Amino acid sequence: MSPLLRNILLCLLPAAAMGAEPTDTLSLGGVEVSARRTTNPVTAATPVQTLDVAGLRKLGVSDMADAVRRFAGAVVKDYGGLGGLKTVSVRNMGATHTAVSYDGVAMTNTSGGQIDIGRLSLDNVATLSLAVGEQTEMLRPARLHASAAVLAVTASRPEFRHGRKTALQASVKAGAWGTVSPWIRIGRRIGSVTISLDGDYLRSDGDYPFTIKNATQTLRERRTNADIESTHAEANIYADTRMEGTLAVKGYFYWSRRGLPGAVTLYNPVSTERLTDRSYFVQGRYRFAPAEKWRVEAQAKFASGFNLDNEKGPQFAGGVYETRHTQREGYASAAATWTPLRGLTIAAAQDGAIATLTSTQAACPNPTRYTSISALSARWSKGMLRADAGVTLTHISEHVDEGTRPEPLTRATPSVALSLRPLGGEDFFVRAMYKRTFRAPTFTDLYYDRVGTRTLRPEDADEWGVGLTWSRPLFPAMEYLTLTADAYYNRVSNKIVAIPTTYTWSMVNFGSVDIRGLDLTAATGFALPADIHVGLTGAMTLQRAIDLTDPKAKNYRQQLPYTPRLSGNVGLTVATPWLTVGYSVMCVGRRYYMAQNIPANEIGAYAEHTLALTREVKLRTCSLTLRAEVTNLGNTSYEVIKFYPMPGRSWRITAQFQL
Repeated sequence: MSPLLRNILLCLLPAAAMGAEPTDTLSLGGVEVSARRTTNPVTAATPVQTLDVAGLRKLGVSDMADAVRRFAGAVVKDYGGLGGLKTVSVRNMGATHTAVSYDGVAMTNTSGGQIDIGRLSLDNVATLSLAVGEQTEMLRPARLHASAAVLAVTASRPEFRHGRKTALQASVKAGAWGTVSPWIRIGRRIGSVTISLDGDYLRSDGDYPFTIKNATQTLRERRTNADIESTHAEANIYADTRMEGTLAVKGYFYWSRRGLPGAVTLYNPVSTERLTDRSYFVQGRYRFAPAEKWRVEAQAKFASGFNLDNEKGPQFAGGVYETRHTQREGYASAAATWTPLRGLTIAAAQDGAIATLTSTQAACPNPTRYTSISALSARWSKGMLRADAGVTLTHISEHVDEGTRPEPLTRATPSVALSLRPLGGEDFFVRAMYKRTFRAPTFTDLYYDRVGTRTLRPEDADEWGVGLTWSRPLFPAMEYLTLTADAYYNRVSNKIVAIPTTYTWSMVNFGSVDIRGLDLTAATGFALPADIHVGLTGAMTLQRAIDLTDPKAKNYRQQLPYTPRLSGNVGLTVATPWLTVGYSVMCVGRRYYMAQNIPANEIGAYAEHTLALTREVKLRTCSLTLRAEVTNLGNTSYEVIKFYPMPGRSWRITAQFQL
């Protein structure tokens, strides 16, 4: 019998006793490793928020969209159901201004420009980080320098326990509306090389009941065409090399077939649109230090994505609409940092990318986009002061098979950030930042049938911000206390919007947006007698985002659609040797789904409560974690997007085994 199979059997034999209190006979002696909860960095010159996914699970958070909502200033647009599109916008800049990186390499969607974070699974993620302006890490690709905000996703690695060279983790989730999701990870350590294989499968009917008000009547129905079936797999290789080098190679595959639940309007909850997605990428990142004052990073990536959109209805010729889109991108990046003097670091990065789009859509010109991004930045630290400054140069040109191609685009965008520690040894910091960014029109903006406009200009965005951060435990039982407050002002001009014309819609540059807000975060933890630990987190955003496009318009100086003036969340975790209890509440104020802020366009405020119970049982050299979650405890009826009702009360149970 192999050692791996023997260990699995040894773990499963006493499983019948897992409901009882663990005894010494169920656990071998070993070394327990613990770490303090990840808190928001207070020394950063720009706002950076970090979430520990292991802690989020104890709060009952089990998908990427719910996790990202915990960040102050982040808004996730959710079209309902597991299969609905989920995009993130930071400080109302728009989803196309937010970059998403996976293990340090940027994810892209040249066609639409928005990353669907619903495709990422929390099962194999260790941490999430949201940086506004510049990231704290200077050694990074130029593409991340060029974005207004960066959501960084860091994958978890296999845990090798008790000196083993093989690691195994597996879990299965079951929940309301026919939801089932098994997941497995196998890891192997060979010298300085670690190899891991991950895979998960998801299926759900998604036919949850909902209540929605339509005019003066209340509609009680079940969601239709909200089913999903998906498969996701990853392979990772991590290796330590000479010159303090690290190599990380990732292969990623995703396939899904899902219904796209439509808007529930005119008392009609039926939708027939179906979407099939298939995407994969291979990426590699190599970091090393060729000399004492130098650090170098090289990245390469190839990505391919295919989707098939199918819908039935009498409005289509032949009763069926079907379109296939395929996009591909090749990407390479080189970056280096140099520290010529104590306290001074200089960084440079150069990226290049080639992206293509082919489609069965009528009159698609099959565009090819060539992108070059160069970034130069510097950081100087001395005493109480730290200063960061940089400039990014972007050049974009395109080739099309037919018609007029857009004019080449070249933009230089600067940034600067300051951090001051005025009270000496006290962890109290004052910070300020400015950054100018832009986002180029996407292939959809430029070429979509009868809608795209090839003369579009890029959106320009200016970000200003000032903030205070403080961290200090106040008494012995308090393990940590971290507070941050950041006020900001953003201005977006040449906003790309769709406006109606005589027979269809058209993309135009039409808009100026003024955004002012305040982000507050807090985190604290307590160590109590009887080995009880309590963690408390909170985040709140106050925001005023108004349209300054046309002084004669009825919506002039009114709040932008889907922008609450107040939103926030609170999370409480109580961990005991026997059970961990997690409770969280997410609150969103009233919003408007149309440009005019009138009662007819209002979407009501809501609060969503979640309760989770977690129990970990040690079984000899293995562990079994059981978790039960109830989401939307109050069975609140609410919408994130108008006419797209969200689920009411739901449940989920998870069993996770780790060798």
